[in-house]
Parts: sequence; C-alpha cells; structure tokens
Amino acid sequence: MTDEELYNHPGWRWCTYEGAREHVLLEGLRTTFREKLEWLEEAETLMLRLQDGRDRAEAGIPPGRPTPQDDGA
Repeated sequence: MTDEELYNHPGWRWCTYEGAREHVLLEGLRTTFREKLEWLEEAETLMLRLQDGRDRAEAGIPPGRPTPQDDGA
C-alpha cells in the first residue's frame, strides 16, 4: 500500500476536522430519531456515572463501596 492509498482511506479522512464533520452528518442521516435519543440517554448515563466516580474519589470513598446516600441513611 502506498502512502497515497493510505491517506486516501476513509478512516484517515475521518480523523480531520472536515472528515469528522462529514462522518457525523452521514451518521445523522443513517440513524433514526429514536436511535439518536437512545444514544443521548446512554451518553447522559455515562456522564452521571463519571461525575459520581469523581465525587467519590474526591470524598475518598473506594470504588464499589456504597455511600450513606445509597443506604438510605
């Protein structure tokens, strides 16, 4: 494979600003509204779990340990 063939591969194009934008637009056309909502819900769940992990780390609570709020106390 030559350098020209390698750099013209779509996977490399998506690593640029223009290519990433094109890829996002293309995925938007391929997905349904329901799939987009599911993706947003999953992203929100991940964001909340990451925030919870940061809060636990700042409080010095080891991962996987229940907090007093989890116990209902």
